[in-house]
Amino acid sequence: MDSTLRRVGGLGLTTLLALGLTACGTGGAEDGGSEGGGTAGGAFPVSIDSALGTAEIPEQPERVVTLGQGSAETSIALGVVPVGIESYEWGSDDTGYLPWIHEAVTESGEELPTQFAGADDIDFEAIIELEPDVILAPWSGVTQEQYDVLTDIAPTVAYPDLPWSTDWDQQIEIIGEALGKPEEAAGLVEGIEGQFAEAAEANPHFADLTFSYVYTDGPGTLGVFLPDEQRVAMVRGLGLTVDPVVEDLPETEGTDSAVIGLENADTIADSDLVFTFYSDPETRAEIEAQDLYAAIPAIERGSVVASDDPSFVTASSIINPLTVPWVVERYVPLIDEAASQLDD
Repeated sequence: MDSTLRRVGGLGLTTLLALGLTACGTGGAEDGGSEGGGTAGGAFPVSIDSALGTAEIPEQPERVVTLGQGSAETSIALGVVPVGIESYEWGSDDTGYLPWIHEAVTESGEELPTQFAGADDIDFEAIIELEPDVILAPWSGVTQEQYDVLTDIAPTVAYPDLPWSTDWDQQIEIIGEALGKPEEAAGLVEGIEGQFAEAAEANPHFADLTFSYVYTDGPGTLGVFLPDEQRVAMVRGLGLTVDPVVEDLPETEGTDSAVIGLENADTIADSDLVFTFYSDPETRAEIEAQDLYAAIPAIERGSVVASDDPSFVTASSIINPLTVPWVVERYVPLIDEAASQLDD
């Protein structure tokens, strides 16, 4: 599978979804946060521990490079436009950038970051040429071998526990610490929570809706994302309720989902809405042609919130200061359309 698709997806998705079975971590900055010289207010030097090593940041970084997802957006929201970011072709628009990144940087009047290859084939030479003061990768799949090379270039902040496993608020806190902006980062977390609360208040009917967020790995397969997975958390933030049955599903090891198999599709029979997405219309037709899939009540009546638009799929899969406002205004009409089928 293409590495750009895997980053939206992480583990084992082939023909259907470009999404990751991320094991969403728990806890706050104390689980992978800073120690040593860092204090509230952004004093330096700062030491930030990760699963791969400790980043020793001697002074406030000016030249920032980001890997993985979400770090570029958070850095931009904190007023530090990276000099370089990992490219993300699946999800980018005709500008060559993820649209919310292009919009934010263009509006700021700053220069757009240089893009370089990441994932399994990080372009180390390109990163060297950017002369970074720090490399931010707290939500990424950077390996120990890659990390060791990166730390020879600049202090590198990796994930505190497992690859692709950092909670969205924890990621913002870590980046705020690395950039000497912990109070501003806390404000970004509060701002996102406020946007979710505002959207939920503006759409009180969402509170009456239960949902399941499903994915497949091709015909015959079915998985359900668990409540804290970022895609699910995005929808929960809008005021909808995860179908109670999902709370009791056992997590498949190494993921933040339960792989239940298509033969158990009736497990989510009581979900008012089903959320999912497809890599393209042809794949959607193939999946929906399966009798067991088509018989899921929400699928059968059309109470489905789905998209094959790579930009929307990408944005709705990650919670950060730039994606949330971009997603909310697009999600609401899709949810309303799916919910309208309940009355038919």
